Amino acid sequence: MTTEVSIETTDAPSRIALTVTGMSCAACAARVERTLNKLADVTASVNYATGVATIDAGATVTPESLCEKVIAAGYGATPITDRAEAAATAGPDRTEIIDLRRRLTVALLAFFPLADLSIMFATIPAARIPGWQLILTALALPVVCWSAAPLHRKALANARHRTASMDTLVSVGIVSATLWSLHTMFLRPPRADAPRGVWDAIWSSDSIYLEVAAGVTCFVLAGRYFEARAKRSAGGALRALAALAAREVTVLTAADREMRIPVRELVTGQRFVVRPGETIAADGVVVSGASSIDTGAMTGESLPVEVGAGMSVLGGTTALTGRLVVRADAVGPDTALSGMIRLVEQAQEGKARMQRVADRVSAVFVPIVFLIAASTFAAWWGSGGGLDRAGAAALAVLVIACPCALGLAIPTALMVASGRGAQLGIFIKGHQALEATRDVDTVVLDKTGTLTTGEMRVVAVTVDEGCDEDAAVRLAGAVEVASEHAVAAAVAACASRVGELPGVESFEALPGLGARGVVEGHTVLVGQLRMLTEHQVAVSDSLAATVDAQQRAGRTAVLAAVDGRAVAVFAVSDTVKDSAAAAIDRLHRLGLRTLLLTGDNTEVARAVAASVGIAEFAAELLPQDKVARIAALRDSGRRVVMVGDGINDAAALATADLGMAIGAGTDVAIAAADVILVRDDLGAVADGIELAHATLRTIRGNLVWAFGYNVVAIPVAALGWLNPLIAGAAMAFSSFFVVSNSLRLRRVRFRD
Repeated sequence: MTTEVSIETTDAPSRIALTVTGMSCAACAARVERTLNKLADVTASVNYATGVATIDAGATVTPESLCEKVIAAGYGATPITDRAEAAATAGPDRTEIIDLRRRLTVALLAFFPLADLSIMFATIPAARIPGWQLILTALALPVVCWSAAPLHRKALANARHRTASMDTLVSVGIVSATLWSLHTMFLRPPRADAPRGVWDAIWSSDSIYLEVAAGVTCFVLAGRYFEARAKRSAGGALRALAALAAREVTVLTAADREMRIPVRELVTGQRFVVRPGETIAADGVVVSGASSIDTGAMTGESLPVEVGAGMSVLGGTTALTGRLVVRADAVGPDTALSGMIRLVEQAQEGKARMQRVADRVSAVFVPIVFLIAASTFAAWWGSGGGLDRAGAAALAVLVIACPCALGLAIPTALMVASGRGAQLGIFIKGHQALEATRDVDTVVLDKTGTLTTGEMRVVAVTVDEGCDEDAAVRLAGAVEVASEHAVAAAVAACASRVGELPGVESFEALPGLGARGVVEGHTVLVGQLRMLTEHQVAVSDSLAATVDAQQRAGRTAVLAAVDGRAVAVFAVSDTVKDSAAAAIDRLHRLGLRTLLLTGDNTEVARAVAASVGIAEFAAELLPQDKVARIAALRDSGRRVVMVGDGINDAAALATADLGMAIGAGTDVAIAAADVILVRDDLGAVADGIELAHATLRTIRGNLVWAFGYNVVAIPVAALGWLNPLIAGAAMAFSSFFVVSNSLRLRRVRFRD
């Protein structure tokens, strides 16, 4: 019997979605959101990771008018008509990441020789060779012009719309340092007196700061590159979900002729054909035919479901056997798969809001830095300090304020944590949910593929009195090896251990019941008790009792009959992982509450929960039910970790405070999670939580240092106690501190 899914599949009439382009940081997403929310009857949220704006609007608001407002704010926008197509392009394009890598590579190659030569020529006039200005210029211009071009473009766009961001500060700092250096090299006379000692050489050096401009470019581009890669991963869940959708479908015309069309042209009420191995294109009802359907992606059921005429099927699931003719009842954005995509989008958007504290700080920080720099220049100029002194002090403020350490604080910690995690079979994908690990108190686990192996196995064989077990297993396996069913494969695998299996003749699959054939002259039936009853096969009381006991234990009971007599019962089950019980015990010792949520039936859930030591469980849950359970836990004040591996777990993983995906699971689950458990050992759950704790502590330390450095250094620079060369060195030291602090994660150890 199939399980009917009732995911809400229709958007509210006022729900509008836009793809927004041109956002370079989370502050851009906040700006777009503010622009849209200023409109009447509009409530908008913008997901920076996926580039999607979701708007609840009044009846008079049109997608075109919303796009015009976004474009007027300096960004691009287009309406989304197909969630699956939009999800397929979620996150930055690969070409954008490749472009950032190229610009960063050029900047790094030029920075190191430029830094050495620039400092030497600035502090030691005697070391200057003919054409030294041209050498420095040739090394610097590719970095400050081409590598830093994305920063300059964004700063200009901000200026056109009378706004400012960190891009503005960085761009102005790079341009100021470059122009001041060119002025010093080509227009100012060199210093006449020789420096007296190293300190005098540094403090009284000529104003050549090209290495500062190149260094700022390198640090910021490095942060942007790693951020873009993280954004690409954040959109991976939506791309993987979109990959489940069929691209083409075979429809039946009024004359019952088959015609292949793109799935977006399929309309409600139209009949379409599904052959074995094909993805069902839309939600609907089977008109004719029978097949086994793999519904694990949508419902989490561990066994294929047998469907026939009059039964419901879901788009995104896969037909395993038999040909179906299906009447489309829900297409495009109204399907259950589109509903699941929306669940993941909404969950990811909820997390993105946690990152906006830094954006609010930068919105205030940038104008304040410009005000301090301008005030510094005016104060030194007005007090008779001269153009050089005033310009050097103002430039020192801009250089010291460049947020290089701030940009590296998170990416470097995540890189080191990922490397350490890789050694332990754990991978942290992003920082958005790390904050949640501080107070996690509840671990929610999926069953199939998480607590269990996800593979059907024969766990017990019971034969009738007077029957030979090896002979019964051998005959049953010979029939089942010809079947495509997952349960049949488990029986065949069990039989293969007995020895080589004989051939089968007159094989016939009986959909929903089992299979039959002739083996070595014996008529063999393998399948459900109902099939044997229909064929008037005698089943002894002891075997009937075994069937009942196995079913109550949550296992699938498969009977084998030879020549009209039931001879054996195979108990087939998804077996619990060896590491599960010890892992659950460790989580309990860490003071964490554990729950089991599964789409499987209640008896199976009860048996698995009892075997691993979990006291609380809920069964027969659909994807949106898992989301609702986790949301309810969070609303009650719980901090929730979700551990899963299936496509049906994607929305729950994204909804939880921290999502952990088993690395052997589906691409969708892996993409939706924040932490990937690469090794197939549930002990990695506790390891992952502790590694996340350590990473979060490191990120906090990095951010405290980065902000504290600016708070202390900017006034010092404004007072004229730092020239730009020293300010550049201090900026580099700040970045070095952040990197070295992050490297400590390589030595992280766990308590257990």
